[in-house]
Amino acid sequence: MKQLEELPERKRDQHENVQESEKQPLSSVKSSVFLVQWKPCRETHSTVKDFLLKLQRCLGAVCGMQWYAYATLGITMALLSFLMDFSVAKMLGAQQWLYGQLEGNFLLQFLCWTLYPACLCALAATFCQSICPFSTGSGIPEVRTMLAGIDMPLYLSLTNMFSKFLGLFCTLAAGSTVFLGKVGPFVHLSTMFAAYLDNMFSLLQGIKKEKTSDMLVVAAAVGVASCFGAPVSETVQALFKTNFPSALPFYPLEIVLFAFLGLLCGAVGCCYLFCHRWILQFTKTNPLFIRMQTEKGLYSAGVVFFLACLTFPPSTGQYMASEYTTKELLTSLLDCRQWSSLSHNASVHQELSLKWNTSEMPLLLSLAFFLLMKIWMLVLACTLPLPAGYFMPMFVLGAAGGRLLGEGVAHVFSTGVVFGHHWDSVYPGVYALAGAAALSGAVTHTLSPALLAVELTGQFSHAVPILLATLLANGLARSGNRPSFYDAISINKKLPHLPSLVKAYPQISLTTVAHILEKDSVQLQKAAGPEEVRHIVVASVQLQIPVVDSEDSQILVGFVQRSELLKFLHHCKTQNLQQQMDDVCCIQPVSSLLSPSSTVDMAYSMMSVLELQTLFVADKGKLVGCLTWSKMKEILQALAKEN
Repeated sequence: MKQLEELPERKRDQHENVQESEKQPLSSVKSSVFLVQWKPCRETHSTVKDFLLKLQRCLGAVCGMQWYAYATLGITMALLSFLMDFSVAKMLGAQQWLYGQLEGNFLLQFLCWTLYPACLCALAATFCQSICPFSTGSGIPEVRTMLAGIDMPLYLSLTNMFSKFLGLFCTLAAGSTVFLGKVGPFVHLSTMFAAYLDNMFSLLQGIKKEKTSDMLVVAAAVGVASCFGAPVSETVQALFKTNFPSALPFYPLEIVLFAFLGLLCGAVGCCYLFCHRWILQFTKTNPLFIRMQTEKGLYSAGVVFFLACLTFPPSTGQYMASEYTTKELLTSLLDCRQWSSLSHNASVHQELSLKWNTSEMPLLLSLAFFLLMKIWMLVLACTLPLPAGYFMPMFVLGAAGGRLLGEGVAHVFSTGVVFGHHWDSVYPGVYALAGAAALSGAVTHTLSPALLAVELTGQFSHAVPILLATLLANGLARSGNRPSFYDAISINKKLPHLPSLVKAYPQISLTTVAHILEKDSVQLQKAAGPEEVRHIVVASVQLQIPVVDSEDSQILVGFVQRSELLKFLHHCKTQNLQQQMDDVCCIQPVSSLLSPSSTVDMAYSMMSVLELQTLFVADKGKLVGCLTWSKMKEILQALAKEN
C-alpha cells in the first residue's frame, strides 16, 4: 500500500523534472548528459579488477613483480625471434624454389634474382619512412645513448617497434644479396618492448618510475641472446654446432699464426672503418647523393638491384657462393674439414663445387674474391635507409678471412715443407671462428665477440687462440683514437654519447670540470633560517643542495635533500618558530667529491657508474660548485649539436 501511495508522487516528480529540462536550453542539457560517466558491464569490470588485484598480491608474494616483467620480456622476444626466422626462411625458400623452376630461362632467372630483393627493400624503406623514420638503421647507437641516461622517447614508441619489426623482416627476406643481419635492430626491439613492459608493470603496482635503465640493460642482453641463443653460459644446443677435436686443439706454434690472424683482422677492420666513415660523410655532403636519397624507396631499390646484379649466380656471384644464405655461409666456413685435402673425394668435391669451388677459379681464390667484394658491398649497403644489423655480416667476413688463412696453413704444413713435419690436424674451421671474433671485435671495439664465438659453437677448447686474436685485433683497431662502427654512427647522427664525442673531439678529454661549472652555485649555510631556505627552494630545482659551514669559509659540510627543506619550512610555518636548518634537517655527508681540475669524461664516468644525480666539486675542502646529471646531459647535447 505504501508503495502504491508513493507511485503518484514519483510520477509527479518525474513530470516536474521533464518540464524543467524542457525549459533549459539545449546546450545545458547536452552538457549534463555528457557529464554522466557511462561504463558498460560495470559489475564485470569490477570483478576483473578485483581478480587482477588478488593475482598481483599472490604473484608479488612469491617474488617481485619486476621478475615477472623480465620473464615476459625473455619469452616474448624469443617467440618474436623464432617467428621472424621461420618466416624469413619460408620467404627465402620460396625465392630459391622459383629460381630453380625457371632454370633454362636466363632472363626470368635474372629478374627473379634481382627484382625480388629490390622490391622488398623498397617496400621496407618506404614503409619505415612513412610510419616512423626513427626505425631505420641498427638501433644500437640509440640504445647506448638511452642507457647513458639521455631521454629519447621517440625511439621507444610502439609505432617505432611495429615499423622496425616489419622493416627488418623485409630486409632479412632479401637474403644474402643485401647481406645484412638482425642483431642491432633486435636489440632495439627488445628495449622498446622492455620500456612498454616496465611502464605497464609500474601501473599495475601503482608506482611511478622515473628511470628504466635497469630494464633497458636487461633488454639489450635479451636481444642478443634471442638472436644467437648464447647467454653467458654454455647453451643447451649451440646455434652453429662444431666438432673440432679437443684432444689436440692446436699446435703450440699455431699461437703465432693466430696472433698474425688477429693483427690481419685488425688491419682489415681499420680499412673497413675508414671506408664506413668516408661513406657516411660522403652521403651528408655530396649534393647528388643527397638528391638521390630524397626518395628512400627508389634509392633502396636501385642500390639493391645493383648488388643483386653482382651476386647473380651465372655472373660474378658464382665466385662468392651467392646461393648460400647468411647462415649457410657461416656453417660452411666453420666446417672442420680441410677443403683442399678433400678435393680428391668426388662427393665432397661436387658438394663444394656447387658453392665455393668452380672450374674457373680455385677455392682459395673464391674465398679471397668473396672477402674483397663483400667488404665494399657491405659499405654501400650501410647507406640503405632500412632496419638492419651490421654485426653478423662482419662476423661472416671475419670467418671468410680466417678460413682463407686456415686453408693456406693447412696446405703448407700438410706437405711437410716447414720444419720437416706433417701437420695433418690443422683445422681451418678454427681459424674461421677466430677470424670471425677478431674482425667483429675490431670493428665494434669490444671483446664480447670472443665469448660469443665460443658459445655459438658450444666448444671451449679453442678459447685461448680466439681470445688472443680478438685482443690483438682490438688493440690495433683502437690505435690512433679511431671511432668504432657504432661510435661513427653516433657522431654522424649527432647523438649525445660521450665516448662518441671523445672520438670526434679528442680535446674533450682535456676539458676540466672548472670550465663547465656555473658561476653562481646554489648553496646553504649550516645555520640558515627559514627565509634563506625558502629563497633556495624557490630559486633552484636541485634535489640535493650543498651545505657549507659558513659563507666566509665555504667549507663543504655535506648536502641536504630538497624534501628535508620542504619539511623544515612546513615545520617553521606550523610551529611559528624561527629555527635553524641544522636543528631540523638531516645533513648527509658527501661520499664522492671531484676536483676542479678533473676532466669531463672522468665526471661522466663517476656519475654513470655510481648513478649519481649530483656531483659536488671542492678544492681543498672548499665548495667550488656542483654538477648535476641534467647539466651533464645539456653539455653532451650541446657538444653533439656542434659536431
